[in-house]
Amino acid sequence: MTASAAIDRKGLAAAIASYVLWGVFPLYWVLLKHVPSLQTVAHRIVWCAVFVVGYLSLLGGSTWLRDALSRPRVGRLLLASSLLISFNWGIYIWAVTNGRVVEASLGYFINPLVNVLLGVLVLRERLNPAQWTAVAIAAAGVLWLAFLHGEPPWIALALAFSFAFYGLIRKTAHVDAIPGLAIESLFLLLPALAWLGWAQWQGEAAFLDGNLGSDALLVLGGALTALPLIGFAYGARRIPYSLVGILQYIAPTLQLLGGVLLLGEPFTGTQAVGFTCIWVALAIYAADGWRRARRQPVRAAAEHCDEAVPATDGAAPPR
Repeated sequence: MTASAAIDRKGLAAAIASYVLWGVFPLYWVLLKHVPSLQTVAHRIVWCAVFVVGYLSLLGGSTWLRDALSRPRVGRLLLASSLLISFNWGIYIWAVTNGRVVEASLGYFINPLVNVLLGVLVLRERLNPAQWTAVAIAAAGVLWLAFLHGEPPWIALALAFSFAFYGLIRKTAHVDAIPGLAIESLFLLLPALAWLGWAQWQGEAAFLDGNLGSDALLVLGGALTALPLIGFAYGARRIPYSLVGILQYIAPTLQLLGGVLLLGEPFTGTQAVGFTCIWVALAIYAADGWRRARRQPVRAAAEHCDEAVPATDGAAPPR
């Protein structure tokens, strides 16, 4: 069977749809720019919890929660990851609603390379020359952008590192993506409700203030948080992970295009130099990952043959 024939079309479609949704999210959140960012994040947490917990409960009752928390350290790890993802959401929504979509997209372009660095520093993984080259070129792009603006691109770096540490924790917490998101949302639910209650008491709440369109967008934001993750979890199990690594660049690419072409954010030639460094680094990294992924089945097959048919005086193995 060829590599193309082995790809599940439904899985591929689900993964692409998820990344497209993530890519056009800025166009959604900018509709809520009149709502304070912290209130938007709180509503995202509350309604995400409602939709995801409801989805899992309909599928299998409450067993998902007991099964997930029965594993060692999962509760503590998901508490930490919930704080990281809420920080990430807060920075992202603030950036989008304050005309910083281009810089936010840079954060998600950088993120895969930050993951590589964390693999080296935390997990003691080793990089090959191509990966080191990609990291060095990306670092040059970030330094260029820092020189251009007189300071590092803090929004991009905050998004990249918070999501990278979030991914690292979720890698070590043995729990599926959707139950993990549900538990994270439950950890954050009471603080989010408390914040919204305080805003309501102070007369500063944007919810139920007579703007039905805004209310609907805040509620729907929770579902839109959950849907791409569900689609991604479905697709990632059915397509090669090397292909997932390539598809992940759909989202920041669409974010960048939306910020420049639809939201009218500036994108100068000097900015393009820094972004080009990042894109070249990602191309090297993705090509190296694709090359190694294609070698693995061949190597595994060779090892299987060596184990199954030991060499005997140079005789050819049976066909």
